[in-house]
Amino acid sequence: MKGKLTIISAPSGAGKSTIIKYLLKEGLNLEFSVSATTRAPRGEEKDGKEYYFLSAKEFKNRVKKGDLIEWEEVYKDQLYGTLKSEIERIWSHGNHVLFDVDVKGGINLKNIFKHKAISIFIMPPSMKELERRLIARGTDTPSKIKMRIAKAEKEMKLADQFDNIVINNRLEQAENEVYRLVSSFIRT
Repeated sequence: MKGKLTIISAPSGAGKSTIIKYLLKEGLNLEFSVSATTRAPRGEEKDGKEYYFLSAKEFKNRVKKGDLIEWEEVYKDQLYGTLKSEIERIWSHGNHVLFDVDVKGGINLKNIFKHKAISIFIMPPSMKELERRLIARGTDTPSKIKMRIAKAEKEMKLADQFDNIVINNRLEQAENEVYRLVSSFIRT
């Protein structure tokens, strides 16, 4: 039997990864879908855990072979996508798929899986707060932060294409709201 799919998308810095880590610990039979990317690993990231790190050539070959269910050029020369084999792997374990994807990827996955998927957009409380969070992370240059803010403004205009919008003003409250939405969806 195939499971259901939970799609979590948000602008960079909105708290998506933290909320996903919370969901994975809450006993909902969710398993994280590892995305493929052409970007280089950051810090302690490991191939097959945070991402499948592929060369641009290998990624494009996988697209041609039909191995990816969806993919996007998220930033210039940085491709991200969802491998069909990841979804099958998770379903073969009897689990539900949990996606951490960019906004366009989230919309694409919802359009593909329709009623088998729930899509949730994590909204920052404001652009000022989003910028503060990105600066506080200390992982990006000022120019990269500026690029992320510009991208976030465009992504937030697409939020209404998701089933649900959760504003992450207070993390614990946002985690509880996402948990409630996902657990209700999985159990129906």
